[in-house]
Amino acid sequence: MNLPTIFVSHGSPMLALQDSPARRFLQGLGQTLPRPSAIAVVSAHWETAGGPAVSLATQPETIHDFGGFPQTLFDMRYPAPGAPAAAERTAALFDAAGIPVGRSATRGLDHGAWVPLSLMYPAADVPVMQISIVHGASPALHQQLGLALQALRQEGVLVIGSGSLTHNLYEIRGHSAAAPPPAWVSDFGIWMRERLIANDRAVLLDYRQLAPMAAKNHPTEEHLLPLFVAMGAAGPDARASVLHTSVEHGVLAMDAYAFN
Repeated sequence: MNLPTIFVSHGSPMLALQDSPARRFLQGLGQTLPRPSAIAVVSAHWETAGGPAVSLATQPETIHDFGGFPQTLFDMRYPAPGAPAAAERTAALFDAAGIPVGRSATRGLDHGAWVPLSLMYPAADVPVMQISIVHGASPALHQQLGLALQALRQEGVLVIGSGSLTHNLYEIRGHSAAAPPPAWVSDFGIWMRERLIANDRAVLLDYRQLAPMAAKNHPTEEHLLPLFVAMGAAGPDARASVLHTSVEHGVLAMDAYAFN
């Protein structure tokens, strides 16, 4: 088995409840992929210092790491089993690459993991583990994390980077869910798409300096860093293909990519 690696935009936690083009896309995505033996999610919502970490939980809890949303969202659970064997394999690959790695026996699934997975695999019957991003580290370092994990896709583990192609929450106020994107959002999305399809990695890794309005689309980088892990995990020559593109609230680009 040679699975693609995937990047998905998870947007707001309300993705789990409210109809949208991105929600409908995710509801069909799992059916288009070969069934994985396990899933490894690199979420924007788990950051560790000094190096990545993996979750070894055998029955990961559903983490509601947000506030101000309807009680229905807090009542939701995603009871997928953990994937400790895949987590240990992941840690061993980091070790072999000389990358310091932490291990958590109890880390559950934050909303960057369970919200998209609840749509992709609603039966919650595929084992899941998480990989953290590294606080303050560069896109290049996150690509290196992915490159260390290339073997996983040959072993039936689906690597998913979960973040958001654009993520400026300060700009959401006043935008309806269906508001059209301003130019600073659409220009950034087009720039990213063109470079990803061309596999122009040197430019992508320097997106902060080269992409239009990069800092406005990502005041902080954590929601784009999972893309670089997914890109690396497919190998240095993998090309991106567009799986989905839409925008919510004018400023949240919900694009998804496969790398193969």
